Amino acid sequence: MIRIEEDRFGAMSSIGLVTPTYWRDLERCALLCESVDRYVTAFAKHYLIVADEELPLFAKYNSERRVVLPASSLLPSWLRPLPRFIQRKSRRYWWSLRAKPVSGWHIQQYIKIAAASVLPEARYCMLDSDVVFFRPFDVSSFSKSDQTPLFHMSRAVAADMPMHGQWVRSAHRLLGLEPPSFPATDFIGHIIFWDQRAVRAMTGRIEQVTGLGWVDALCRARDVSEYMLYGYFVRNDPSFSADHRLTARMSCLSYWDADALDQQALERMLRSAGESYVALSAASFSRTPVALIRSALRGFAEPTQQVA
Repeated sequence: MIRIEEDRFGAMSSIGLVTPTYWRDLERCALLCESVDRYVTAFAKHYLIVADEELPLFAKYNSERRVVLPASSLLPSWLRPLPRFIQRKSRRYWWSLRAKPVSGWHIQQYIKIAAASVLPEARYCMLDSDVVFFRPFDVSSFSKSDQTPLFHMSRAVAADMPMHGQWVRSAHRLLGLEPPSFPATDFIGHIIFWDQRAVRAMTGRIEQVTGLGWVDALCRARDVSEYMLYGYFVRNDPSFSADHRLTARMSCLSYWDADALDQQALERMLRSAGESYVALSAASFSRTPVALIRSALRGFAEPTQQVA
């Protein structure tokens, strides 16, 4: 792994934007970048992190405020991608001699954690490729505040929820916490902020509990959520809990279902957006056409702030 040298845009009081992405999301990532350039202000750098062989595909997005980084710069050398033709359910996998292969979905989680640990900013805003901003979003208040916002939804995870329940239990095991009680708190969302000191302490805790490097431990655990890990670590550490403020305020309209949205549904979502909402996310696995998202945004945006 590498540590990116701080530059004049990367002051330790600033916020970096982190987006792990890949070739299938190229068109969505392009829309995200356009919307960040148009609407998001007061951040230091926007980091796009991609598989090494995909660097040429994303190179055009390098700019004064955006950097495209290879995944290998943030992942241990023992974790390597399988050839692209070896896939399961259209997912690419990474392999090692230490654990069963992990999917690209897992890799993006590890990349977020690693990026927040070694890049030069003090705080980070996590943005998935399927996020697109449609209103101004000034992150300066998040860098100047003494406390990092911690998004949470109390009593939102039932014990029998097949994925969320497992992520909660796994987070508790990896962090050495007592088994969770349900309904449990959910920390998953969009436009999530992390503090670098907390991320480093979290990975240190995982290593202390498991006796393994944190990437190794997560590969072996498999059923993990980076946001659950961070949330439960912070909430169970008095020092870091004091450095965060709980918030249930949502900034991003989220669509998590598998069926693609049509333009009318997208327009209804946008019309429903209260003043606190600045972005939209239609999960990439829904295969909602990017052209429809662009069209809906053009109809919603002010004439002088339209998404191209």
